[in-house]
Amino acid sequence: MIAFNTLFPLYVTDNLEAQIAFYTAVFGFEAVFFDTEFYLHLQHSGNGTQIGFLLPAHASQPGFLHAKALFEEQVISSDVGDAKAALAAPQRSELDIFFPYTKKPWGQNHFMLHDPSDFILDIVENAN
Repeated sequence: MIAFNTLFPLYVTDNLEAQIAFYTAVFGFEAVFFDTEFYLHLQHSGNGTQIGFLLPAHASQPGFLHAKALFEEQVISSDVGDAKAALAAPQRSELDIFFPYTKKPWGQNHFMLHDPSDFILDIVENAN
């Protein structure tokens, strides 16, 4: 068995600067590593959640990491305590909330928006 210290998604995108601006301003992440020619690693200051972004076609990486991730196939879900309250920051920033705040009959409340690389962010509250 492998004992993980942490587990986080890694997305290949060509705009690290936009990603850092978005995730720090809207969600309170902090850059724990940022090399403008290679990689951005973010960690949430409150709960330790992490996410990584890698530039495409970097010579140090294997070929399967050279292509940008297709945003249509990527959903980043985040469990929050109150989805309606979480909606305030994206609304203040006038972000495109393409799936409005919705209460589902099975007890989830959520909304969806795109980050600057067009990855879908699904902000979910398990209300049960």
